[in-house]
Amino acid sequence: MSEIAIEASGLGRAFGDLWAVRGLELQVRRGEIFGLVGPDGAGKTTTMRMLTGILAASEGTATVAGFPIQGGDEEIKARISYMSQRFGLYGDLTVEENLHFYADLYEVPRRERVALEERLLGFSNLTPFRKRLARNLSGGMKQKLGLACALIHKPEILFLDEPTNGVDPVSRRDFWRILYAMLKEGVTIFVSTAYLDEAERCSRVGLMHRGRLIQCDTPQNLKQGMAGQLLELETAQPRAAREALAAALGWNRVSLFGGMLHVYAADAAEAEAARRVLDEAGIAVHAEKIIAPSLEDVFIREVGEDAAT
Repeated sequence: MSEIAIEASGLGRAFGDLWAVRGLELQVRRGEIFGLVGPDGAGKTTTMRMLTGILAASEGTATVAGFPIQGGDEEIKARISYMSQRFGLYGDLTVEENLHFYADLYEVPRRERVALEERLLGFSNLTPFRKRLARNLSGGMKQKLGLACALIHKPEILFLDEPTNGVDPVSRRDFWRILYAMLKEGVTIFVSTAYLDEAERCSRVGLMHRGRLIQCDTPQNLKQGMAGQLLELETAQPRAAREALAAALGWNRVSLFGGMLHVYAADAAEAEAARRVLDEAGIAVHAEKIIAPSLEDVFIREVGEDAAT
């Protein structure tokens, strides 16, 4: 069995004259959790839909679980699960009835169902709610039920399109606990997320912008690979400071984290230029230090640089 679970070469999709994804080169290893991040419209969902066989590619090739996405659809579908942003739960069915339905849909052998359903309900902390109608579940519980349904046939590869978008922090934590349990069992996980703190939990991360993969590496390597220095500034006027610095240095050079400013400087001269901008604007800096970049800092910087080209 190949060590590569997903491989794309020159993959692209056009909608009329607009290319949603273009020239995608990607490899995802078996047993890893790969995170795809990018702003709205970057091409994340289109990429997933091509890899799962829902959407035909306009150019390039790809293989999933060893089978080509063109012509290998049925073989692929038996080995994957795809949980879209609006997963198809049935609100007028109970939690366990939804699981029964998806077990029927995936033709899970009846002798395996009881133990598998009990395990998934336990994983997702849904056992006490098994008789509750799906429409009466909270947002986080619906997402966990969606994940349980997606896992009912024990897929090799799990595709998750922004699965925790709008979900409360406790449910997000529970969701990722389930994903890590699946990862230990050898399931390959391909997830897109709008939360950069979630991307930090992935084995590797791909940064998408304008339909292209602009960076792909481990979170640690992406952060260590950011050149220059990142300044954290404390001021009584953080928003005014951000406006002044962005106008002078560029919007991709400065961001606001709570009440603190993060300012990217390519070198010491740019750091000094940032200080002069604030001084000339009459904005006092109460504290300053050089910090290690977060993945969000890298993301803002890389997307800004790509947008400028």
